[in-house]
Amino acid sequence: MAQDLVVRRPQGLYCPPGDFYIDPWRPVDRAVITHAHADHARTGHGHYLASAVGEGVLRTRLGDINMQALPYGQTVEHNGVTISLHPAGHVLGSSQVRLQWRGEVWVVSGDYKLDPDPTCEPFEPVTCHTFITESTFGLPVYRWPDSQLVMQDINSWWASNAQSQRASVLYAYSLGKGQRVLAGVDSSIGPIVTHSSLNALNDVYRAAGVALPATASVTDTGDQERQGALVLAPPAAAGSTWLRRFGDYADAMASGWMRVRGARRRRSVDRGFVLSDHADWPSLLKAIQATQAGRVIVTHGSTAVLIRWLQEQGLQAQAFQTDYGHEGDAQDE
Repeated sequence: MAQDLVVRRPQGLYCPPGDFYIDPWRPVDRAVITHAHADHARTGHGHYLASAVGEGVLRTRLGDINMQALPYGQTVEHNGVTISLHPAGHVLGSSQVRLQWRGEVWVVSGDYKLDPDPTCEPFEPVTCHTFITESTFGLPVYRWPDSQLVMQDINSWWASNAQSQRASVLYAYSLGKGQRVLAGVDSSIGPIVTHSSLNALNDVYRAAGVALPATASVTDTGDQERQGALVLAPPAAAGSTWLRRFGDYADAMASGWMRVRGARRRRSVDRGFVLSDHADWPSLLKAIQATQAGRVIVTHGSTAVLIRWLQEQGLQAQAFQTDYGHEGDAQDE
């Protein structure tokens, strides 16, 4: 029986023949990182391998690390295992990890989406024998609306608030979602103010060639400018003293969780915009089918429902219990 190319260990997902980990949650000697969200990219590893596109984001998040940057599609060999990285469409620099050893091919997808996004390279299906997939929104109820229509709704909401001289506070995760919103909104409506947690990441995106409109910090704006502004802040900023500077504001959240009405109530926001950087149910099924994999391993989210569906289609399916999806505002949903 062929040896599994990826197994679960207490430190994370481990490649035995290659002797390295993929997105480990405990410190290890060698780590391949799919993307820079904090539940997948952590400090303390001896050596990091990640995409060249995502190098700036990863270094901004983790600081001075020993990192090898690998362009998409190029290969590197370690202990006989051939490794290549392929776009995942999740955030800037996000990657799927392709592993090949003795004729066996596995792909670890990290987090991914199929929806169009001008701020990162689109998901690239990679043929393999075994596909390791997320399942954050792995329930049939999660089906995303057209993202362009969502952006139009955000613009209309912002414009209406601006007419009433109210700031529009939109909660969006600092890495990925914030930049996706910035790239899609109509900046002619008014000024855009960003929380400090987004500013350095916005600069990295711009340096990577992603077109984002001009933004300002709250300290660079006066009371008059803040009236009618779009304010982008992480969900953790809700209820904070930072928001008091905007007076009587309207607030909303951009997240896939807004697809379920109860989630918006729990967040206590005026509006919910369904915008996710993860695959919805149809996209999960489409992505898995595109790999032509006969075996699928599900890492986090609604694993049981997806596994049952895959097994009903005649695929070999199982779950890996992981520490992904537990980093709150640091991850994008």
